[in-house]
Amino acid sequence: MEKCIFCAIVKGEIPATKIFEDDLVLAFMDIAPINPGHLLVIPKEHHSSPSTIPEICAGRIFFIASRLGIALKRALPADGFNLHLADGSCAGQVVPHAHLHVIPRLADDGFHWNWRQKRYENDSARDGLADRIREKLKL
Repeated sequence: MEKCIFCAIVKGEIPATKIFEDDLVLAFMDIAPINPGHLLVIPKEHHSSPSTIPEICAGRIFFIASRLGIALKRALPADGFNLHLADGSCAGQVVPHAHLHVIPRLADDGFHWNWRQKRYENDSARDGLADRIREKLKL
């Protein structure tokens, strides 16, 4: 198994500019920021997918990320922030350790997510898919 860079950061084997740390999560500066102040919030325990993070830790990650977003708005001339989490390389996940990006945003920062929007063929197609998703949902 290839060594996980984020696990190495948690263990102190690789330096990082830490912003917050507790028993469950670590937040640090991204070394390739979209905008200055871009942070990563990770579970200290290795999880390659956000779907395997225990609920208490996942909740902590989002709680800390939202507080960090507020701190970014106060520390920078930021108008808002994005929280971005990807699951799998096809979704844009580069490091195979679950992580939540906290990205400070400015109204004129020029960054665009390239978010596209599609439509369902009809209500029946949408409702049929909704039924299949509910059927597979395991909480």
